[in-house]
Amino acid sequence: MGILDRVTIIVGKLVSWVSSTFHLGAGATWPGEIALILRPDVASSFARQFRKGIILIAGTNGKTTTSLMIKTVLEERGDAVVLNDTGANLLNGIVSSCIRRSDWSGQLFADVGIFEVDENSLPIVLRYMIPKRIVLLNLFRDQLDRYGEVDVIVEKWERALTKLSKDTQVILNSDDPGVASLAKSVKGKVIYFGINDRTKFLPAAEHATDSTFCPNCGARLVYDGIFFSHLGIWHCPRCDNTRPKPDVSVWPNPLPGLYNQYNTLAAVATVTSFPIPVSEVAASIAQFKPAFGRQEEIMMDGRKIKLFLSKNPAGFNASLRTVIEKKAKHFLLALNDRIPDGRDVSWIWDVDFETIPKDAIVTVSGDRLYDLALRLKYAGIDLKRLDVESTLLIAVTDALSKVPKGKTLYVLPTYSAMLDIREILTGRKIL
Repeated sequence: MGILDRVTIIVGKLVSWVSSTFHLGAGATWPGEIALILRPDVASSFARQFRKGIILIAGTNGKTTTSLMIKTVLEERGDAVVLNDTGANLLNGIVSSCIRRSDWSGQLFADVGIFEVDENSLPIVLRYMIPKRIVLLNLFRDQLDRYGEVDVIVEKWERALTKLSKDTQVILNSDDPGVASLAKSVKGKVIYFGINDRTKFLPAAEHATDSTFCPNCGARLVYDGIFFSHLGIWHCPRCDNTRPKPDVSVWPNPLPGLYNQYNTLAAVATVTSFPIPVSEVAASIAQFKPAFGRQEEIMMDGRKIKLFLSKNPAGFNASLRTVIEKKAKHFLLALNDRIPDGRDVSWIWDVDFETIPKDAIVTVSGDRLYDLALRLKYAGIDLKRLDVESTLLIAVTDALSKVPKGKTLYVLPTYSAMLDIREILTGRKIL
């Protein structure tokens, strides 16, 4: 690195130290933000230092879990990994994670960089970091006020992928028609992951279905069956577009939920491309522990609390299905509309809250708790079993007090609400 790069790193590290020392934040974004002002291409300087390259992981749901699974496998075999593990997935967050791991001269001494990337920011990150592998998980409606419809993101990804060389491998979800269609923009090797188990098909399509038209000709797709949202086994009746056969389709899932099966398959498809022996991959993934807020488990007063980040219709439906399969009876739902969540909360009307058991006890909270309470009323939730509490601390306390000893409170919050609830429960702030 040159003199300007080193000055940039020193300033970034000082910002990180000030931020953490004086409790102004975790230093997840500001060091990178300032570094990018001083040196706009500082990310390129970091990217060149990873001895075995960079893995970028993008998609609406599952980025954090998938990246942590990949990290678990690679670290188990001895690789030094840099991860943006705070969830800061814009370019400034990626640069901040590199600054934290580098020495004062800007040297990283790392084998692999694993960076989850906000779906709208992937083209921006690709201007500065040329990855060895890109993992594209899925695309669902998420924060329409910021990103627009799913098709807008697909078009941005297509343009970005066409600029990559054949040296970049791309791992795609074959069950997502929009994501699978990106193969035509890829010069390098394409690896597909997907689910073939037809016993997992939903009995009926969900309300939160985003991409049911052929990316090639625009005809309505025909599904043999749907696993969730628009993910399933599909084909186009008009043109020859059909779901690609997945290269990785079966693997023991260390976490509950079909959506986590996709995360597992994506991680396995990625790490076996290094290649790493299947036996080593299996041993590492079997011991995997979820990231904060993603099926994280916390014990309190003899009761179990399980956090399921639920930030859009597809994700919320997947979380509901998973906890209902576990015979959930006690729920805490929290809805915020802050910048990380998206201001538009109309998406809650596409969540299948009608599936909540009629005898469940439900507490709602968050900045938009009354919107959520109204939605639950129309979902048929018994108002005698519905508590509305504007203060999140009181909501957590009251919801937990209704749970018998030895039982579980299932918490389904949006992103910023999840961070607040974690701080209440653990006393530790993430961002």
